[in-house]
Amino acid sequence: MASSLYSNAQHVDFESVLAMDDPGMVSMFEALMASGLRGFLGCPAIVYEDTLVDFFENASVHNGVVFSTVGGQLVEISEKLFSETFELPVDGLGDLSEMPKDAIFDARSIVSLSGEPINLSGRKNQMKMPFRLLCDIVAKAISVKAGSFNAITVEKFSLVTAVVCGVKMNWAKFLFGVLKKMVSTKSKQAKGFA
Repeated sequence: MASSLYSNAQHVDFESVLAMDDPGMVSMFEALMASGLRGFLGCPAIVYEDTLVDFFENASVHNGVVFSTVGGQLVEISEKLFSETFELPVDGLGDLSEMPKDAIFDARSIVSLSGEPINLSGRKNQMKMPFRLLCDIVAKAISVKAGSFNAITVEKFSLVTAVVCGVKMNWAKFLFGVLKKMVSTKSKQAKGFA
């Protein structure tokens, strides 16, 4: 399990990508920064695999707080600590079901390779290259679900829409919710987390 978490890890070196000679890519990464995810996605990719396995094997959620033990030490992660550590926005939508339909409609055309609105049950090859990469980033670093990364899902596209259309998201609430689902024994398998 930990090796799949490690191999799917996404670390974005923002200074490097913003210096690229590709206006489309630079624009997409600027939108990603503007969304407030820089601290989360730019976190150094230093992973201690055994520690990560230890954390997830021992983790549980009590009263909305993630508890675990790592190397015999108690680890307690609250939403507040999580948001402060990654400098995540705490204002905006906390649930993807609240995503404005007009933003999704606009994003379908903005990311389209052909200019025609993309099909939300299709493949990401319908998208311009910068948005294919964005789709990979949100799939691997934010939703962390197992499965095909080539397919467009409503969840992934809603995350892409939030970035592309500048929809204010409460990333702290959303991402902490993903973490809680990942460590909840009942939902690990049911939710398909990697």
